[in-house]
Amino acid sequence: MEKTKITINNNGSIKIDGEVELLDPQGNAYGLGGRTIISLCRCGHSANKPFCDGAHRANGFEDQCMAFDLPPKKVA
Repeated sequence: MEKTKITINNNGSIKIDGEVELLDPQGNAYGLGGRTIISLCRCGHSANKPFCDGAHRANGFEDQCMAFDLPPKKVA
């Protein structure tokens, strides 16, 4: 089974490529209509949240992302 790939796009959305189940806060699944690639909003301006509708372009959303390593997980 291939890994699901998540890409944080500069100045844009979070792209999810692969098999995924997306749930709302109550645990209800979004109907993805058979899609295996979706984009989630990062700017907060989408009229179709949690999905990206391209509103970041019109609202001047800018954010550059660079990968980094998290510190080791704390053990209780």
